[in-house]
Amino acid sequence: MVYKTDTLLGRKVIYTDEDEITQDNVLEVLNDAMLIHSINRSEIDYLYKYYRGNQPILKRQKDVRPEICNRIVENRANEIVSFKVGYLMGEPVQYVGRGQVNTDELNTLNNFVFAEDKAAKDKELADWFTICGTSYRMILPDPKDEADESPFEIYTLDPRNAFVVYHSGLGNKPMMGVKYVIKKNGSIVFSIYTRNQYFEVSQPGVFSQNSSNNYKTITRAENHTLGDIPIIEYPANSFRLGAFEIVLPLLDSMNVIASNRIDGVEQFIQALLVLKGIDLEASEFKELRENGGLACPPDGDAYYLTQELNQTQTQTLVDYMYQTVLTICGMPNRNGGSSTSDTGSAVIMRDGWQAAEARAKDTELMFTMSEKKFLRLAIRISNTTRDMNLKLYSIQIRFTRRNYENIQEKSQVLTTMLANDKIHPKLAFEHSGMFIDPDLAYTISAEYADENKVKQLQELEKAAEYETAKAKASAVTEQDDEMPDEQSSDDVSDT
Repeated sequence: MVYKTDTLLGRKVIYTDEDEITQDNVLEVLNDAMLIHSINRSEIDYLYKYYRGNQPILKRQKDVRPEICNRIVENRANEIVSFKVGYLMGEPVQYVGRGQVNTDELNTLNNFVFAEDKAAKDKELADWFTICGTSYRMILPDPKDEADESPFEIYTLDPRNAFVVYHSGLGNKPMMGVKYVIKKNGSIVFSIYTRNQYFEVSQPGVFSQNSSNNYKTITRAENHTLGDIPIIEYPANSFRLGAFEIVLPLLDSMNVIASNRIDGVEQFIQALLVLKGIDLEASEFKELRENGGLACPPDGDAYYLTQELNQTQTQTLVDYMYQTVLTICGMPNRNGGSSTSDTGSAVIMRDGWQAAEARAKDTELMFTMSEKKFLRLAIRISNTTRDMNLKLYSIQIRFTRRNYENIQEKSQVLTTMLANDKIHPKLAFEHSGMFIDPDLAYTISAEYADENKVKQLQELEKAAEYETAKAKASAVTEQDDEMPDEQSSDDVSDT
């Protein structure tokens, strides 16, 4: 019996018709949202377990010779997720200037997110939305008694316990963000954020998809000053599809083939012995197996019933399925190609790397759209608590993977642009693509250039002083050389 994955078509978006979430309707909206979230939650949990290796092949059963039933998991789902996340988030996401921006304040913002280990939390986000199609991040100001280097805290939420409700009207603006915690006793505590209010809702009892609406009660309701919803959804794509979700049937089939191949080897070794015209008792057959020999009567016969699996044809099928998985998922193949051009852009253009780059850029667009919502709140908190004046429109979100490829060409572009007096040096640093953080690189380079100018001026001043002193010394020497001649001429005239 072959176990295969049920059809999964991405996570459902949760909508509401309410124009405003208030204390009067928050429970109704929450209950409606939980009906859809419960379906999403079960699918997310399935995909998460699949990624970790809990796959349908582990439930495999055999009706014929059930004692030989191997269950082999070729965890290609883990391979797909690891590649996608590593390729997309191999280097930290950076904030760079766009137009006129205070470079010092922008560097300060980058220091804030560095202090919060945002690069690692971006990787956690990418893990989740690559596995299950969506992920959630939360940003809150530092508590007054826990202030640190950064004025805000960043959290990565488990998408099984968090969701965002959107308005069903034009624009589908987010109406409320929800996260919840399931306690040991089975009760649930919901934390609900709207643009200007916070609600805490409790539900006693055991967590269930069909929880009664009457059990939920509002235990806390207050205003907040964030001016936005601090829970932000980061979908992988518009349909919330995971990276390996679209190839689940192929992955299940590859597990079945791998298991059957091991079964075939084991069944060949443990082939059935056919005795023709020979009648043996159980004890005699056991003795036969121990001794490994058999005496056959003239009209008798004995042979093993074997049928070896054609491994060549099976491997051809496996290779086809694996290449299909790589093509559908937009991953490079592993054959190395036939080209020997292993430098520059040649590697990117062949063997599926161009497809991998195209898929990564597609994910970048979705990530950037959500990252702007996060950045808007981060800037608001920073401007309020640290007396800064950053604007969202003056900041660009930049992915820095493959930043050091073609480094010689990029350095030549930088040198050419810096030599052009009609191009601002900051533009040269930004558009050469040579630096992960061009604003920081420009700031350091400008300071270094100023230091060099000061040193050069000091050296010129020292050189001028040295030349002046040398000239004075030379003049004194010449004067001293002339003094004896004048004295001698006076003596002669006296005589």
